[in-house]
Amino acid sequence: MANPKFVLGEKVAAPSAYTPDILYPIPRALARDTLGYSATTPMFGVDQWHLYELSWLNTARSPEVYVGRLTVPAHSECIVESKSLKLYLNSLNFTVFESTQSATQTICDDLCRILGTPVHLELFDVTPSDLAGGVLHGINLDQHKQLPIVEEPNPTTLQAATDALVSAAWHTHRLRSLCPITAQPDWASVQVVWEGPDLCPESLMQYLLGYYQHQEYHEQCVERIYLDLLGRFKPAFLSVQAFYTRRGGIDITPFRSNDPDVKPLVRLMRQ
Repeated sequence: MANPKFVLGEKVAAPSAYTPDILYPIPRALARDTLGYSATTPMFGVDQWHLYELSWLNTARSPEVYVGRLTVPAHSECIVESKSLKLYLNSLNFTVFESTQSATQTICDDLCRILGTPVHLELFDVTPSDLAGGVLHGINLDQHKQLPIVEEPNPTTLQAATDALVSAAWHTHRLRSLCPITAQPDWASVQVVWEGPDLCPESLMQYLLGYYQHQEYHEQCVERIYLDLLGRFKPAFLSVQAFYTRRGGIDITPFRSNDPDVKPLVRLMRQ
């Protein structure tokens, strides 16, 4: 998997020519194998990347500028490392494409090659009304300000308040995790939607505060939250979606559910 043009954690100049081999794949199995995930685990969803600095040259060598929404299925063999994605997108800035269709097809083909599955790229105007901020539902866990951060997420922290079965939703804007390469913090809002045992809100917030110093990729954090909740309570319905704030002109919104027909919310204004 080593890439001679890109070493994780090292300073790399922005490419000035089309460089598809700078894309760096990370197998999903590296994290999933430690979480008890198997092919029979009910987990569906997507990773949605919002690309705010998407640009290439038209045939007049004038820049075309868009906001892109890249959708990667959760069943892809790999994820793409975010810095390598940024560098790859930067490499398009000096590349001439005959049409927007040609550009988007090239991007999708390059990502399909490293991720092991087709991806979808939508283009929006740089002031896109279609990407207006979504609204999180349910109980806001941020009211529990007396709960301290802890070293690591521990699923045994999660507790049911009663034996009753409920339909509920919870969210927080205080999810924080660390990049496993640079150890730099990433902030996100996260929403859990649920049909199952009456989950104690304080225990969920305490569990999520365990990610404060936890080093893992965004997609892996969301899958850990999802699989911990699924394994501990076996709810009839579960979805987990995290809205990470942008870094380097890119944000990511991983979404996982045990219902293949449920769709993710659009991005938040915070992103």
